[in-house]
Amino acid sequence: MLKGKVAIVTGSTSGIGLGIAKVLSGQGADIVLNGFGDAGEIEAIRAGIEREHGVRAVYDGADMSKGDAVRGLVAATVKKLGRVDILVNNAGIQFTAPVEEFPAEKWDAILAINLSAAFHGIAAAIPEMKRQGWGRIINIASAHGLVASTHKAAYVAAKHGLVGLTKVVGLENAGNGITCNAVCPGWVLTPLVEKQIAAIAADKKISQDDATKQLLGEKQPSMTFVTPEQLGATVAFLCSPAADQITGTAISVDGGWTAQ
Repeated sequence: MLKGKVAIVTGSTSGIGLGIAKVLSGQGADIVLNGFGDAGEIEAIRAGIEREHGVRAVYDGADMSKGDAVRGLVAATVKKLGRVDILVNNAGIQFTAPVEEFPAEKWDAILAINLSAAFHGIAAAIPEMKRQGWGRIINIASAHGLVASTHKAAYVAAKHGLVGLTKVVGLENAGNGITCNAVCPGWVLTPLVEKQIAAIAADKKISQDDATKQLLGEKQPSMTFVTPEQLGATVAFLCSPAADQITGTAISVDGGWTAQ
């Protein structure tokens, strides 16, 4: 379905982003991986995607906390692969604390990576997409882009902002072949969430299983984690002709979290 298309997926060396990159490459898209991690492991991932799906896969270590680097990622993609058709803004970080104790530098870092990076990437990609008359921008927001939780001031603010940015970009490009949508996952069993489960287990002196049930039970009625593969399939759907008239929306993949 996506043969001949080029997709950038930020924060794609692990977790949700890697799941999305694998699904898009499985649909025939050439992939630009981005993120931090061990150089050998990243190269193994990159080579594996090329080998398994017969697509081009390149790695760009652009720092998503720096606007110029994000714009440079888009420019480098066009230079290396000739175009950019799909931009998935997935890179994100987290920190938790009550608002009055929230370190200012953590606030700045979370807004830079979770929100401003998407702005810079979109601003750089849209002129390329307009030239082609086709583009798909998918922002990986969160259930926290629609509702709030305590101790997550920066993350919730950034993700709400990302949903707002999605609406504006969708409106500005309506009718010109470019769509912009947000995907709002609930709990996904990523390394980030595994740390939260371990912290609950240690804090309450309970088992990992009980901590997992507590985490899911508090928010996610399905009591089942969303998978990176499911999110990848949602992104692929948004890149399909069936989604040509879906733009400026936030799609929840959250096991009922935001229905409550």
